[in-house]
Amino acid sequence: MIVHRDVVLSNGLPVVLVPQPTVHRAVASLYLRVGSRFESAEQNGLSHFLEHMVFRGTTTHDSAHAQALAFERIGGTLYAATHVDHGVMTVSVPPSNLARVIELLGEVTLEPRFGELEIERGIVREEILEDKDDDGREIDGDNLSRALLYGKHPLGFTITGGVEALDRFDEPMLRKHHARHYTTANAVLCVAGNLGDVDACVRVAERAFGAMPNGERVPIEPAPGLQKRARFRYVDNTSSQTDLRIAFRAVGERDRREPAMEMLLRVLDDGMSTRLYERVCDRKGLCYDVSGMYECYEDDGVFDFAAEAQHERAALVVREILDLCRDLADHGPNEDEIEKARDRHLWSTEAMLDDADALAGFYGLAALADLARTPAARHAELASVTARDVREAAEQIFRKEGLAAVAVGLLEPAEETTIERAIRGF
Repeated sequence: MIVHRDVVLSNGLPVVLVPQPTVHRAVASLYLRVGSRFESAEQNGLSHFLEHMVFRGTTTHDSAHAQALAFERIGGTLYAATHVDHGVMTVSVPPSNLARVIELLGEVTLEPRFGELEIERGIVREEILEDKDDDGREIDGDNLSRALLYGKHPLGFTITGGVEALDRFDEPMLRKHHARHYTTANAVLCVAGNLGDVDACVRVAERAFGAMPNGERVPIEPAPGLQKRARFRYVDNTSSQTDLRIAFRAVGERDRREPAMEMLLRVLDDGMSTRLYERVCDRKGLCYDVSGMYECYEDDGVFDFAAEAQHERAALVVREILDLCRDLADHGPNEDEIEKARDRHLWSTEAMLDDADALAGFYGLAALADLARTPAARHAELASVTARDVREAAEQIFRKEGLAAVAVGLLEPAEETTIERAIRGF
């Protein structure tokens, strides 16, 4: 059994310690309230660019290479990512080097040089262009579907932003964004794995992060209301397959129905024997792979489906997915599906106890969002969900008022029309 410990440093930074004496790694993860959700249209992409720039050295490591070498010499590699509503910096090392890596992570967090800005700007530009075609049009299905669902609201922004905004970002803008988000009011430090002396670990965290300013919790702009009818967008793009997204607005992480939404996802897509893969791939043979995802935000969420199929099969894939949604909304899952989903979640929860990275991710995000604070508590939430709860969740979200679909590929006009009619007639 894992017993975590919550500590607050003298400057107000929450620290979660998750001892796992039997594992052979230790992980330090800093979670931050930062991302495209908290940006304006003019700032869009700044959080992501800032994440890149913290790799460009510190006051004592004068280059990206020197900083990377410092982490690698103690057995780790710094990983960072920016998401819609949070960012993370995390690194795993041998337990004997835990104190050093906490100190180094604190230095990267609090003392970035923001050097070699133009080099990193060029790298981020390449990343942005990966989601564009030769004419500069957006072709990423996730980006397109979010824009269709949320319009000009920050939840409709891309994480990387656009090239035009990127060209405007400078060091003063980066420092201002850093000062707003990299604060104790918007951060949680989680340390998991073989920690050794836990009290000594707290003292190291105090030294490394004690200078982090307090700041103020960054607010969100409330999610917009639902649209009145389903939306569809087709982007013609030369490719061997058509990329499909079928997305529905869902509930947020604090909604009482959120556990049922998670179980709905597990009924649909938690292995090759679940409904989605069995119907679209195994039984119909319409595509190589199909997947579902539930992305949950503070006050809203997206439940979506993704698939790539031959152009002439795209309309059939859309029809099968929509029929599957209708069936679950009308009839719900059976008890065997619910039992299987519960069991598989329990087993994944137990497996997490041997995975320091996974535990650091769970406890860090849970503390940042103030959600279920232990894996056992989270499992209890999901285990209490009934088949009726899942049917009601499906009935709640699988509606035209929250539906947006995207097709990116080479469709004949008749196929495009067929997909659009299926979406708008849902």
